[in-house]
Amino acid sequence: MADVMSKSSLLRPCAGFVVRSSSSSSTKRGSSIVRLPSRVRFESLKSASLNGDFHGRRLVIGDGNGRHVKPSRRALPVQMGLSFGKSVKWWEKGLQPNMKEINSAQDLVDSLLNAGNKLVVVDFFSPGCGGCKALHPKICQFAEMNPDVMFLKVNYEEHKSMCYSLNVHVLPFFRFYRGAHGRLCSFSCTNATIKKFKDALAKHSTDRCSLGPARGLEEAELVALSSNKDLSFSYNTTNKKTLPVPALESMAEATIPSSSKAPFLEESPEEKKTLVSAGR
Repeated sequence: MADVMSKSSLLRPCAGFVVRSSSSSSTKRGSSIVRLPSRVRFESLKSASLNGDFHGRRLVIGDGNGRHVKPSRRALPVQMGLSFGKSVKWWEKGLQPNMKEINSAQDLVDSLLNAGNKLVVVDFFSPGCGGCKALHPKICQFAEMNPDVMFLKVNYEEHKSMCYSLNVHVLPFFRFYRGAHGRLCSFSCTNATIKKFKDALAKHSTDRCSLGPARGLEEAELVALSSNKDLSFSYNTTNKKTLPVPALESMAEATIPSSSKAPFLEESPEEKKTLVSAGR
C-alpha cells in the first residue's frame, strides 16, 4: 500500500498540495505527513512506483500547521444527468406524406371509404418480422414515386385481433383496393419476390373511373370485424339494403295508368268512305 501511494501513485502533487516525510517531534516517529489545503483535488490512479518515499510507514493527513485531520466520511452530492435521444423505429423511417399508420378497425374502414377513386395499398407488417424490415425501404420508395397512391400500414402486433378477422396470417402481406371495385388483389411478397408488388402497382395504378362510391372492405369482413368482441367496431347490416327487382306487372302499372289505353291511331270518317268505294 505504501509503494502504491508514492509520487506517481494515487496522490500526486498539484496546486497547494505537498507530500513529504517528516521525522519532527510533532508527529509520531515513523509516520509521513501530507499537508493539504482546505480543498484537495485527487487525480486518476496511474502506474505505481516500486520505490516510494513512505517505506511502509503510516500515512497521516494534516493541515498546514501539522495537526492531524480526521477523515470525513460525508458523501459529496453529485448531480449527473443523462439524456438519450428518442430512437426512431424502423417502420417510422422514410415515411412519405401518402403513408399512414392505421390505429383501429374504424380507422381502416374510414380510410378506405374516404380514399375515393384512389388506389389504396394496405401493408400488414410486424416489428419483429425480418422480411418486413428489409422490404420497408423499398415500399417507401414506391410511395415516393407514386404520390397518388395511398399506403396504409397495419401493425400486426398492435392489431392481432383485427388481422385475424381479416384473414391475415402471413407477413409481409399486401391488399390493393380501389373505388367501387373494392379489393383488387392480395398477396404476400419479400425482397426476392418484389416483382410481384411492382407488377400489381403498375397494373392497378393506371387512370380509371369507378362508377359509384368507394366500396372498401367486403361485407363479410365488416361483419367479422363487428362480431369481434376485442374490437370497438360496429356495423349495421340494415344500412345496406338491396332493392328487389319489381315484377313486370308492377312495372307496367307504374309506367302506364290502368284507365288509359295504348295510343293507337284511329281512322277518320273520310278515310273509311274512300276504303269502301275502293272495295267496290
